[in-house]
Amino acid sequence: MKKITLFLAAVAFGAAIAGAQNRKTSGNPVFEGWYADPEAIVYGHECWIFPTYSDYYELQDHFDAFSSKDLVNWEKHPSVLKKEDISWAEKAMWAPSVIHANGKYYFFFGANDIQSNEETGGIGVAVADRPEGPYKDALGKPLIGKIINGAQPIDQFVFHDDDGTYYMYYGGWGHCNMVKLSDDLLSIVPFEDGQTYKSVTPEGYVEGPFMLKKDGKYYFMWSEGGWTGPDYRVAYAISDSPFGPFKRIATILEQDPSIANGAGHHSVIRDKAGDYYIVYHRRPNGDTHGNHRHTCIDKLEFDGNGYIKPVKITVEGVAKTKF
Repeated sequence: MKKITLFLAAVAFGAAIAGAQNRKTSGNPVFEGWYADPEAIVYGHECWIFPTYSDYYELQDHFDAFSSKDLVNWEKHPSVLKKEDISWAEKAMWAPSVIHANGKYYFFFGANDIQSNEETGGIGVAVADRPEGPYKDALGKPLIGKIINGAQPIDQFVFHDDDGTYYMYYGGWGHCNMVKLSDDLLSIVPFEDGQTYKSVTPEGYVEGPFMLKKDGKYYFMWSEGGWTGPDYRVAYAISDSPFGPFKRIATILEQDPSIANGAGHHSVIRDKAGDYYIVYHRRPNGDTHGNHRHTCIDKLEFDGNGYIKPVKITVEGVAKTKF
């Protein structure tokens, strides 16, 4: 009986693997589990997603990662960074931003959900030799640990401009700051005008900034609304400069009541063919648990004038592609 049971289990596992490999589209969500704030990036010929583990703050104490060569089949890399690796982190480890530079992989994150400048927490950075880690705390303290210009130090995004400069956009509580990073990405350096923190908050901004450069233009995107509500959404602006001004143009991602609600906090990737994809989280209809969010992928398209078309959120997801 035991041999029969093991044989049937092996057959079921093989069928599951074959089914995953034979899928034509990713499906949404693209992988199991409650994951939010997905940071997607292409390393070589693979797409990596580094999301927030979406649970109660006290349990948001680690980060898992997921990798795929085609956006359909995903491999999970558990606990690439965890609370025990960061001496000052206690809870609410949120919204990674990752980048490859100087032969290393840099993992920026928010921790502790500080509410005042008397608390320890903010934006930290860890470094590894591989995308899957292990990541080690690079500073032993937050890179940004104070509330400046009204911006809670969370939801950072690191942007590498064409001239080699690294900028970081970050901030919650309806305020967005911009800073310039040193070449080793481990400190903040002044801008040419002597400022260190520039406020670049556009109309409607709440959190979750993201920058994309396309055809010489800077596409600045952000999340609006309440993160636990159906009005969560993504809007954008276009500028000739990474400093803005960023004048709101339109909403590009929002709920479809027939599919899911609370679609927001995104990132954008591009495949080998030059097509763009938006990676975001959303909530199942009828689910009222604040942290029940899962990661999805849909196409991001531009019209003939360079404006972003409204995204159609889907159950099917996207077709296989290459990087």
